[in-house]
Amino acid sequence: MLVLSRQANETIVIGEDIEVTVVYLHGRKVRLGIDAPLGVGVHRKEVWERIRQAKSREHDSRSFSRSAESMEGPGHATEIS
Repeated sequence: MLVLSRQANETIVIGEDIEVTVVYLHGRKVRLGIDAPLGVGVHRKEVWERIRQAKSREHDSRSFSRSAESMEGPGHATEIS
């Protein structure tokens, strides 16, 4: 991990098109401004982890549905009560 020191209104550049600026400092809190292309997701880590978990659950649900559908394909009768 690269650790850099910055003061208010100073910027860090990541790659060619991402800038992170220290906008505000107050005690132990830091407010950051992030300038990135629209296609780049920018999230707090705890939000990103929830998004990733939701996508994983969605993927698992679709995989289960496809497995169930393939078992009901030709040659497999589905009984309805």
